[in-house]
Amino acid sequence: MAQQYIERSLLVPDHVITCLMMSELENRRGQHWLLDGFPRTLGQAEALDKICESSDHGRVYNLDFNPPHVHGIDDVTGEPLVQQEDDKPEAVAARLRQYKDVAKPVIDLYKSRGVLHQFSGTETNKIWPYIYTLFSNKITPIQSKRSILTLPNGRTRKMWSFIQLCV
Repeated sequence: MAQQYIERSLLVPDHVITCLMMSELENRRGQHWLLDGFPRTLGQAEALDKICESSDHGRVYNLDFNPPHVHGIDDVTGEPLVQQEDDKPEAVAARLRQYKDVAKPVIDLYKSRGVLHQFSGTETNKIWPYIYTLFSNKITPIQSKRSILTLPNGRTRKMWSFIQLCV
């Protein structure tokens, strides 16, 4: 259904994408899913809201910043909450150890080049001013320019490209 638009380098209309996505999400009811690139329009967002509203599941709790009102009980349905095995402290600690082992050589590389800047904290709004200050002093503002993109089929598209500088 969407193929005819894709082959002609056209945007797939909302009603086609929405129909495809809603069908797929209905087939995955009761499963966890993560969407990337959908919804992109208000119409798609409204359709997604209808799918989400028709299910009493899908809330995420956090013991530190978003705990349920009653420990271990879903606020809306009253059902017992389940903590997945990979969310248990031991599993998270194991993943963090593995991450540190893999990331250490990369950190050491950038530290040896003098381009590593480290920030410590647990809240983005408290760390962000330091990051912003660093970037403001190191990176020139992003510049944009208009260019023409030539597609494999020979057609052209006007587009804006953004030049990002890396420190």
